[in-house]
Amino acid sequence: MIAGTSGDCGKTLVSLGLAAAWRRNGIVVAPFKKGPDYIDAAWLTLAAGQAARNLDTWMMGTEAVLGSFAANAVSEGINLIESNRGLHDGEDVRGTHSSAALARLLAAPVILILGAHKVTRTVAAVALGMKMLDRAVNIAGVLLNRVATLRQEKIMRGAVESETGLPVLGAIPRKDENLLPGRHLGLVTPQEHVQAANAIGAAADVIDQSVDVKRLRQIAEAAGPLPDMPMYPDGRRLTAPRSSVPDRGLRIGYFKSPAFTFYYPENLEAIDRAGAVRVAVDPLEDAELPPLDALYIGGGFPETHAAGLAGNTSFRRSVADAAKNGLPVWAECGGLMFLSQSIHWKDSCYPMAGFLPVEVVLGEKPAGHGYEEVNADRPNPFVKAGTAMRGHEFHYSKIIGADEVGTAFEVRRGVGLGNGRDGIVMNRVLACYFHLHSLAVPEWANWLLDAASQRNESGLNPGP
Repeated sequence: MIAGTSGDCGKTLVSLGLAAAWRRNGIVVAPFKKGPDYIDAAWLTLAAGQAARNLDTWMMGTEAVLGSFAANAVSEGINLIESNRGLHDGEDVRGTHSSAALARLLAAPVILILGAHKVTRTVAAVALGMKMLDRAVNIAGVLLNRVATLRQEKIMRGAVESETGLPVLGAIPRKDENLLPGRHLGLVTPQEHVQAANAIGAAADVIDQSVDVKRLRQIAEAAGPLPDMPMYPDGRRLTAPRSSVPDRGLRIGYFKSPAFTFYYPENLEAIDRAGAVRVAVDPLEDAELPPLDALYIGGGFPETHAAGLAGNTSFRRSVADAAKNGLPVWAECGGLMFLSQSIHWKDSCYPMAGFLPVEVVLGEKPAGHGYEEVNADRPNPFVKAGTAMRGHEFHYSKIIGADEVGTAFEVRRGVGLGNGRDGIVMNRVLACYFHLHSLAVPEWANWLLDAASQRNESGLNPGP
């Protein structure tokens, strides 16, 4: 696990650089991201060459985290976990659901990143405190980041090693160039970075030149055996493909576009395992929605692509017509924004699909950020009454007119639409700020397919 003392200490750059450096030396890397994060996971996917999996014990539960890790980890290679926030930061004063707790659960050795901005010997005190706070966490080494001079490095290295006994495995120099630019919601997504591959390569070069990659590999390979994969009560593995499920003859569309990139791979895989065919749809390029039995619209950055989305008039109208004709649609955050009347952003107004009778306004600060827990307490096309679900939200937008539409969810934690509600319901559409992970709600894909089947049985034709 690559961990740090806080957010923005360089965990992502180090993780990407390590994954890419090992990969170009022929080592298989299985990437993981602690917490409910889409963007860092997308960068890890690009660097490692295979899908990064999110590990979040609050949202998914311990057994699902263990099952996902065991199913996707590699025995001949390196399993690399990028932590989030500071190593010991969690739900409460005990650090529940922290990166440290995840490291303990997986018996993963931790490499601690220490920032070098305007400091020398004091980093030894920080490292010592991090080590002593939870002795069950195996901090196996330290990386110094943003080091200004050789003199600073020498003092920091000597102080950390003499006072803590932890080896310093590298000193990354301070760089004026920002390889991974950020914006609201975090980093720019790799799908929108014009030189994403070059950024990954540059990160690998930095790591190769300043970090003892060979010793880090030895630490990783000295980790204990992978955990046993948990089972469902029926004996089926938590993340195993359900090859026995027959093809239900259903076509489930999903937006695949630089404007909509927030999908957990497990969610898309769950649709496959439930017996449907996934159909990728590009709202920026496609002229209209193809024939579908249901539609899944994930999150993303529709606001930064608002002009392109607004300009594709025929596609917007086809989605609205399909929703009016009863197409089941599950829309999360960016999907909710796309289904609205319009998006107001940076003194401009962009027309969207126009199906939901609400407006979306982007602000300069997060309107909802963090975990979200909801309870389905009103009728809707997908979720059974009384079902509680854990997920997350991260949006700078607010909904104007939400009080005048029906909603499905009571918000027990988080913001949602506001006033303790989330999940706008119209026809067979459910649009919410709530982001769902299918390992946290394993029934989700079947809900989607059941809604599609019920729509067909009602005599309505699939598609727009």
